[in-house]
Amino acid sequence: MSYMALYRKFRPQVFDDVKGQDHIVTTLKNQIKSDRIGHAYLFTGTRGTGKTTVAKILARTINCENPKDGCPCMECAMCRSITEGNSMNVIEMDAASNNGVDSIRQIVEEVAYPPTAGKYKVYIIDEVHMLSNGAFNALLKTLEEPPSYVVFILATTEVHKIPITILSRCQRYDFHRISIETIADRLKELMDKEGVDVEDKAIRYIAKAADGSMRDGLSLLDQCIAFYIGQTLTYDNVLNVLGAIDTEVFSRLLRHIIEGEITNAISLLEEIIIQGRDLNQFVIDFTWYLRNLMLIKSSDDMEDALEMSSDNLDLLKEEAKMVDIPVLMRYIQVLSELSNDIKYASGKRVLIEIALIKLCKPEMEMDISALNNRMTNIEKKLEKGLPVQVQASAVQAQSPNAANVKKEPLPEAIPEEVKQLVSNWSSLLGKLPVNIKMYLKQATTYTVNEHGELVIIYDQPQGSERMAGDFLNRPEVIAEVESAAEEMIKKHVKIKVEINSSGVSSQDSKTDIRDFFASKGIQIESED
Repeated sequence: MSYMALYRKFRPQVFDDVKGQDHIVTTLKNQIKSDRIGHAYLFTGTRGTGKTTVAKILARTINCENPKDGCPCMECAMCRSITEGNSMNVIEMDAASNNGVDSIRQIVEEVAYPPTAGKYKVYIIDEVHMLSNGAFNALLKTLEEPPSYVVFILATTEVHKIPITILSRCQRYDFHRISIETIADRLKELMDKEGVDVEDKAIRYIAKAADGSMRDGLSLLDQCIAFYIGQTLTYDNVLNVLGAIDTEVFSRLLRHIIEGEITNAISLLEEIIIQGRDLNQFVIDFTWYLRNLMLIKSSDDMEDALEMSSDNLDLLKEEAKMVDIPVLMRYIQVLSELSNDIKYASGKRVLIEIALIKLCKPEMEMDISALNNRMTNIEKKLEKGLPVQVQASAVQAQSPNAANVKKEPLPEAIPEEVKQLVSNWSSLLGKLPVNIKMYLKQATTYTVNEHGELVIIYDQPQGSERMAGDFLNRPEVIAEVESAAEEMIKKHVKIKVEINSSGVSSQDSKTDIRDFFASKGIQIESED
């Protein structure tokens, strides 16, 4: 006999075997026992939660010759024929491949004939949301007033696509996502029946990876057993088969990010790639790991929500002491955006590397969450007595501790020193973050005013977007550019940003930076 997949072999045959849907099972059993069977049911919920399984059990029970406590006896001729799939009373249709009007018209014609054996003709229409508008219209009248011997059971994962005229004629049952605990218990029970030795930790990880679907859990378990057939299925074995990563790796990665160690973080990513781990799953699992840290930081009563062993919980509590909630929220936000971006991207590794650099270097971004991250890093360094170089005055203004870090004022640059700076313009750009460098290149004109200030002018007509000019005009951004200039010539250069919205090009009245310094005998290095 050919091998049968676990999810088919152990598909529930009676209501008592259905796990995680007690609210539905109890209602249906009570209806059967009190002979209050409806003419149309709608089962909705995510994949693998038992919609089609419960539909078949319901069809078997209402046709059973000797039902017991609202469940089929599994011994009578009707139960056996329905289970074997050769009963004329139960008709299954996949609307994904039979979604036209003709398929529904055939059903409409058939319902006129009563069953030759048994009590009810049951039509199970799976993925019913795939029916065309014409098919729904053809079904509508029959669904509203079917013969007394006909029961329709519609199943869908996308209930919002079903017309309201159909919904209003059905009893709706929402199938819930199955909890990790319920899936793990069921997998453990089935492995005991199969005589397969599996670590509890491995079972639990598979149950978590199933994401609320019992069928997915059984399929993943089947895959892992097949790879290590005849061996004990360990936690590490499961990680290898599913391309997942141990939480110890996430702990190491988090430490590298907190310390701003870009090289070490990228090296750890390289290890993950070499091991053949799935990068999409890596991002999802790391986000989940950070979510657990945030919950622990938020409250002391989060053990039940985390669903993990006491040993792992103690380790997570230790990790949580290393990072603050606002910083964790920024990490999760960056990774959530990354998770959406890499779904269909060909260069997943590059996108992940960029995200890791963002996490390690919050100064590369100018939003409030990144600023809070920078302030937290500065305050932690101050607590440790480490030297801190403060570049942005905005950071000093918002952090009392950072404001105590004073820099010796530098003398103002004289014209000859400004010439030295501008003659190495490309070197100055190389010291700036990518986003500032990009906006700086969009400037129309550079000039020097009567006060000796280097003025950066953007020609932006009134009513147009002023993103580049407005961005560079931020005090913290100007401070960043001035700081880079100070680092080069060890003197203070005053930089000013102006937005020209007059409609007249600034180059008509101002001197382009290259022309200006060329007239002074200075050659500016070009940058590709």
